[in-house]
Amino acid sequence: MAHAPSPDPSDGVASAATPELTGSRTSGPLLGLLARGLELWLRQQCDGIERLEIRLEGSAAELMGGRLEGVVLEARRVIYRNLSIDRVQLRSDPIRVRIGALLRSKTLQLDHPFAVRGLVSFNGDDLARSLASPAWRSLGDGLAEALLGVTPLAGLRLEADRLILVASGAGTNVPLEVATEVVAADGTLLLRSRAGGVEARLPMDPAIRIEQAELASGLLELRGEAQVSP
Repeated sequence: MAHAPSPDPSDGVASAATPELTGSRTSGPLLGLLARGLELWLRQQCDGIERLEIRLEGSAAELMGGRLEGVVLEARRVIYRNLSIDRVQLRSDPIRVRIGALLRSKTLQLDHPFAVRGLVSFNGDDLARSLASPAWRSLGDGLAEALLGVTPLAGLRLEADRLILVASGAGTNVPLEVATEVVAADGTLLLRSRAGGVEARLPMDPAIRIEQAELASGLLELRGEAQVSP
């Protein structure tokens, strides 16, 4: 996703940023209030966000009618449901906002689902750490079983355009490895052995659809669409 230019206070776009991201501006108190409320809501949905920048698209007049034209956000070092993500770039469809509740309580209330599109990227260390956590260990072990024939998963790494899974051989300390390619297929991800053609399909939340997967420069980058249900 291309980076949007820095907003001008007169263009009907508002920005909010964490202290690490300086120079952001807001176009009026109402959009500024919404930007801060949206940032708080996002942080409540995640286990951690190191850096976050939000840009609101629309005008105060549209917002008074309960409609926000869209949100563009970029975040770094996000932890969501115990999954560590290196970078997130998303753009939303129009969002319906309860402006009365926002003005009364200074908190954001979203009652209607909306779609977001964009990318998330993972580095190898974060993927290995996530799949070793209790929340995701069964997924990692399932991949090891499907692609290596043994469990548990002992680790993984990203090399060029390959994702390499590592497990310990039964009754030996010699590690087993398999190099895989990562492919987007039918809205989900396939890990396909580059040697034997064995593949494993990752289970996917029905609200998420993966459209493109790319391995490059030590990162796994996924592009797609998700439905957000407040």
